[in-house]
Amino acid sequence: MAANVEKQQGHRPGAYKQKNKGHKHGKHRTKGELERENKGRVSVTALTKKQRKEQKKMDRRHKANQLRRNKKDMVLTEKRRLGSRDGPPHLVAVVSLHAGVDAGAITKMLRGEGAGGVVHQEQCISGISDSFGLILPRFKQRFLFLSYSTGDIHSLLDVAKIADSLIFVLDSTEGWDSYGDYCLSCLFAQGLPSHTLVCQGISSLPVKKRVESRRALLKITEVRFPDARLFPLDAEQDATLLLRHLGTQRQRKLGFRSRRSHLLGQHATFTPNSPAEGTDGGPTGLGTLCVSGYVRGRPLQVNRVVHISGHGDFQLSQIDAPIDPLPLNITTPRPAKPGKEGDVDMQDDGENEAPVRVLMKADPSCRESLQTEAEVDPMDGEQTWPTETELLEAEEARKNKRVMKVPKGTSDYQATWIVDEDDDENGDVDEESSEDDDVDDMMDEAMERDDEENNSQDAGSEEEEEEEEEEEEEEEVCSTERTGADQRYDEHMDEAAEEEGLKRYREARANEMFPDEVDTPLDAAARIRFQRYRGLKSFRSSPWDPMENLPLNYSRIFQFQSFERTRRRILAEAAAEEEGAMVGWYVTLHITDVPFSVMESFQSGKPLVLVSLLPHEQKMSVMHLLVRRHPSNTEPIKSKEELVFHCGFRRFRASPIFSQHTSADKHKMERFLRPDAPTVVSVYAPITFPPTGVLLFKQRNDDIQDLVATGSLLSCDPQRVVLKRIVLSGHPFKINRRSAVVRYMFFNRDDIMWFKPVELRTKWGRRGHIKEALGTHGHMKCAFDSQLRSQDTVLMNLYKRVYPRWTYDPYVPPSLPWVKRESTVDMEDLDME
Repeated sequence: MAANVEKQQGHRPGAYKQKNKGHKHGKHRTKGELERENKGRVSVTALTKKQRKEQKKMDRRHKANQLRRNKKDMVLTEKRRLGSRDGPPHLVAVVSLHAGVDAGAITKMLRGEGAGGVVHQEQCISGISDSFGLILPRFKQRFLFLSYSTGDIHSLLDVAKIADSLIFVLDSTEGWDSYGDYCLSCLFAQGLPSHTLVCQGISSLPVKKRVESRRALLKITEVRFPDARLFPLDAEQDATLLLRHLGTQRQRKLGFRSRRSHLLGQHATFTPNSPAEGTDGGPTGLGTLCVSGYVRGRPLQVNRVVHISGHGDFQLSQIDAPIDPLPLNITTPRPAKPGKEGDVDMQDDGENEAPVRVLMKADPSCRESLQTEAEVDPMDGEQTWPTETELLEAEEARKNKRVMKVPKGTSDYQATWIVDEDDDENGDVDEESSEDDDVDDMMDEAMERDDEENNSQDAGSEEEEEEEEEEEEEEEVCSTERTGADQRYDEHMDEAAEEEGLKRYREARANEMFPDEVDTPLDAAARIRFQRYRGLKSFRSSPWDPMENLPLNYSRIFQFQSFERTRRRILAEAAAEEEGAMVGWYVTLHITDVPFSVMESFQSGKPLVLVSLLPHEQKMSVMHLLVRRHPSNTEPIKSKEELVFHCGFRRFRASPIFSQHTSADKHKMERFLRPDAPTVVSVYAPITFPPTGVLLFKQRNDDIQDLVATGSLLSCDPQRVVLKRIVLSGHPFKINRRSAVVRYMFFNRDDIMWFKPVELRTKWGRRGHIKEALGTHGHMKCAFDSQLRSQDTVLMNLYKRVYPRWTYDPYVPPSLPWVKRESTVDMEDLDME
């Protein structure tokens, strides 16, 4: 049976069978083959790379724990240094937020014997009577307390810039009043350091009402301080708890002061310059100011420029190291054992007083200059230099002057531009191509004023008859009504200020309803009136050269090739500096060429705050600040209006311009500070490296300064293009399918031909262009992408670049105590007629 079964044959591939290529591995070995060949032997380089890139799970965990531990130790070291022997005393400012509370009672409780402290120095800050140095042997800490009045808002902000902690004294029932809320708004916007809330009077209430009163007060304070703890201060035990809390609380880090060396002047002396000492003979009124205080923030360099808040920039000549007036004796003095070194404690004994040591003197070759503006060469833009022949011809022409009659007071240069009558008849007058922005703004205001006068005259002519009929009745009514309280109220009203405020409100309301719209003048050609403006195909993508037609003030400022890269480099170098007067040292700074007004301000009780500027921070440039309108201010703030700035440790006056905050390369100018969106404020000011808080104030006619806006420093960029837009409007007269006849935009044929390349748009979203002029009275035929509606308006956008005004003034007049206004005008309620 099996023999009959045919034997199966295996399959043999044919000639056309596919044959795959073998894998060419390039003679490399796998990881397993390498481990078997190496038998556990690893090279040194491979070991380091493996440790660096391929760490095990436990190694990564240990590394993270080590980094966390190092950071924690660094924070604890910095925290323990404040108030200890190795650091500056803990500077605490007591601020009352209500007119009915007394900050002096708080300082009296803290300096009491039952609080556990030892008052080592009374009036430790010259000029401030309620200031003292306190040593706590139990906690091994030292404090500097000062109670400052909140009447001067600038001095209060200066103290808050340098204080380590603030004690806010609250009323037991109301918390804070309107002025206290105003001060808190300013402090929060500037940057609030560590703070503590204190109140008195709760313990005197009945036991059943204490919890209710405390709960009501916490409900008031949680709006501003949601996580703050309220400390009652009615007994000596409460004062001890408060001191312990101040010494152990977490310190809030403020970027603008932690990166710079700063100092609060405790004592100062002034030595006038002799004629041979000062620079260039020494102008009168200048001298050397010696200021003593504790170094805070970063080590102090003698070659750096220092800024005195409210007074300006100055140079140092030397730094001395006098005896610390507030020593911290941690241990009792013991005789040192032979062979061992013991800690040297600072003693305040007259026998051990050491002479003042000179730590360092300024090196004239390394000291930074006080140059704030770049040197302007008037011949820098010249392409050629006159030859000797041209100079001789100019001299002969000057000698051979023509005799002509000119108005009285005309100079020789002005007389050369006065042409004769014959020349005037044959020649044309050249158009001015370089018109200032201020002149352009004045022309805009003059046009608006003329429109208002015409409207008032038209309205007055219609109402003359009614006024004549009602004149007798008004006299009788006025004689009876303007008596008593109304008359007394009107006596304190400034009618000129009221009219100016109403005018501003109407301008802001008109700009809100008809943004950037202007009327074409009837008595002047539009091509001349708007010759500095140009049209853009697209505001987003159309090019605009930032170096084109720059003003003369741009030759006085400094510019960085890359501001962000320079900022990172300078801040990194400042963080790595370990030379100079170290933090916590009590030093005396010799500041040269200081006016005597600085000493007078210090003697009057105002704080003397010094800060060491970073490189380039004394030079002028175009600074951009990102601010937001403060809710408490509803008055319109117009562009190029003088404001008071608080930018870091500086305060100054300047006239900024407002613009939109966008990521494009061109930014539209805002005529008024917008209340509903962040706004970029551009101003000529000294360079400051962010982060830094910014406050904007506006001074009233009664010398009270209102908080207008708050924000932060954005950048330093003179090439930021800010464009002012004007909108010319016209009315469709005849409408066809795709074309229309438009009038009232221009009033002569030449203007239409001049602005013909500019694109048109309508309020309903149509786009078009001018085809041709019809007649000679300003009618033009325009083509659009769709049919217009009869109620539509034809618009033309024109742009020009604007710059801030150079009105920088480092002097800021003192402000009177702020008073809340009784009534404000709502823009929506104004009548535009």
